[in-house]
Amino acid sequence: MPIITEKQNNQKQVLTLNDLEKRKVVEHNSLITSIAKMDKTPLKMFELAVSCIDTENPPKDNTVYLSKTDLFAFFKVSDNDKHSRFKQAVEKMQKQAFFQIKEEQGKGFKFKSIVPIPYVEWTDYNDEVKIEFHREIMPYLINLKKNFTQHALSDIAELNSKYSIILYRWLSMNYNQYEHYSNKGGRRVEQVEAYRNPTISMEELRIMTDTVNEYKDFRNFEKRILKNSIEEITEHTSFNVTYDKIKKGRSIDSIVFHITKKRRADDNSYKLEDKTYKEVKIEKEQSEAILVKQAMESKYTRLLLENFLLSPYEMTDTTLMAGLQKNVYPKYDELKTLRGLEGVKKHLSYVREKQEPYSKGNIAKYLKKAIEQYLPTVKRQEL
Repeated sequence: MPIITEKQNNQKQVLTLNDLEKRKVVEHNSLITSIAKMDKTPLKMFELAVSCIDTENPPKDNTVYLSKTDLFAFFKVSDNDKHSRFKQAVEKMQKQAFFQIKEEQGKGFKFKSIVPIPYVEWTDYNDEVKIEFHREIMPYLINLKKNFTQHALSDIAELNSKYSIILYRWLSMNYNQYEHYSNKGGRRVEQVEAYRNPTISMEELRIMTDTVNEYKDFRNFEKRILKNSIEEITEHTSFNVTYDKIKKGRSIDSIVFHITKKRRADDNSYKLEDKTYKEVKIEKEQSEAILVKQAMESKYTRLLLENFLLSPYEMTDTTLMAGLQKNVYPKYDELKTLRGLEGVKKHLSYVREKQEPYSKGNIAKYLKKAIEQYLPTVKRQEL
């Protein structure tokens, strides 16, 4: 997909973006949680245009250039009426489409309404389309150091509902934070897990999806907004998503989503050109290597082997060993301080005796849960 940017000398530079899988959309979280007052087509066109921005070298004139051919291909439009439909979509985007953004400021909130793309230019004899972003939307798209989300454009391309796109962006925002804090730390375990299982009140969900005055019967809302969107997201994106309804009295008060990432080789292909992602990936690999080495040399690994809680085969799993060293062995150190090494041995013997077959599939999680439940009891007894 060729995309053209404009240099200061007004010469247009063509960037080849043939692989849609590698395109990413980077947006500030305030934009993700804003109210998108637009339907599916303008929203997808906006996402496509945002993916054209080089975040490390953003356009100084807020302008990107798209190919009409590739624009039609992105939307999978091939009929003879596509040019007039494109014109109608552009007109609708400029006259009706805008973001309502709510930000904390001082003692209250600041509200903004921004038409993201006020200027689009094209001809009937040329393939290029000039798209100019509004200056007020640019701070939400470039020079983002924190509170931002990036997701794959290829996921957006397959979504056919405005609500699916809105929910996908919000779920991506939460899952991005789950991945970030899982790798970098800085949050408690339950806080990290909350990003993978985010909760949103019905009031917030209705505001974000712009359905405050629509589908007032929850059964209709669930069918039209929730079920259809989640099914579409699970089918077409890198996420598997389910949800639970949380009641307050007789009414549905909130929704908790459960997000897992599909296992596939190109999961993060859209991030491969991202400098920050590369740095984090290298740092994570180096950190894991250190943890694995420490685990291999740890006396606790030997004790796990002696109690048949760990097998030599499992020791070849670097992720497992790094997880034990990072999340389990420090707890054993605490127990050793309180009860000595003999106390750790007795604990592991008891854990082995009570182990159920199902726990063998995730031994690190089982051991972590066991020691976390046991330590508070020991600490109370030591008082």
